[in-house]
Amino acid sequence: MRIRNLSGWRSAALLTLAVTLTGCASMSEKDPYEKYNRSMFAFNDAVDRNALKPAATAYKTVLPTFVQTGVNNFFGNLADVWTGANNFLQGKGERGFSDLTRVMLNSTFGLAGLLDIASEAGLQKHNEDFGQTLGYWGMPSGPYLMLPLLGPSTLRDTAALPLDIATDPWGAGMSSRARNIGTVVRVIDQRAVLLDATNLMEEAALDRYEFIRDGYLQQRQSKVFDGEGSRKQARAARMDDDEPTAKSISAAYDDPEPAPAAQPAPPDADKPETPDAGAKPVSSESESK
Repeated sequence: MRIRNLSGWRSAALLTLAVTLTGCASMSEKDPYEKYNRSMFAFNDAVDRNALKPAATAYKTVLPTFVQTGVNNFFGNLADVWTGANNFLQGKGERGFSDLTRVMLNSTFGLAGLLDIASEAGLQKHNEDFGQTLGYWGMPSGPYLMLPLLGPSTLRDTAALPLDIATDPWGAGMSSRARNIGTVVRVIDQRAVLLDATNLMEEAALDRYEFIRDGYLQQRQSKVFDGEGSRKQARAARMDDDEPTAKSISAAYDDPEPAPAAQPAPPDADKPETPDAGAKPVSSESESK
């Protein structure tokens, strides 16, 4: 019995070791440049701690909430343009039209995007980029990369990044100074949105580099297929999804057909009948007869 128990423990130990080594090998394939990535992570972290995070904290403390919301909505409205284009590239026509409808509504009735009228109308906001489009059509993510100042990425997403930058509507027709000021405000606003999450991460994570790396890779995989495991599953989920679209919302606001009006009654319908003026009156003698 003891020999059998020792054999069972040995098998379990070997199985655990095999799973652990497999996991390490899998992660080494995802992060073959870990030494470089860790050094770049340390550089980005130093910039964040000494410049970006203090600026985002002051931004969130000083500016009123409605101003922060307006700034975030404005740049989010610009991002919807490229998001819609990528949804079309991925064959998601309804979502693409929904994104463009969001841009038209928010750019007009939403005061150039400062107000998110489209979300209040029921049009859901999406987030798509060209890296997700490449992944949607089967391109593997490749190794994990930590980019200077830009943060976590992969080889595929890094290759797609120049097109994402080139198609950004911000700064078109502006002077370089105005474009750069707006870019700085945009970065600070995005960092301010993440303040609470990063504070929690700093308290909870033992190895912040691994925490960010693993979280980013899982999040990107989920975004590529809209939370599903494959393109086929994502397509099936969209067919079953009752997400509001521009067409469905427009139909909901259409005026119903008016009910047919009641026909007016004849003017003499309610009057008591009167004897004909040409008829001869009946005499009392004839009545007695």
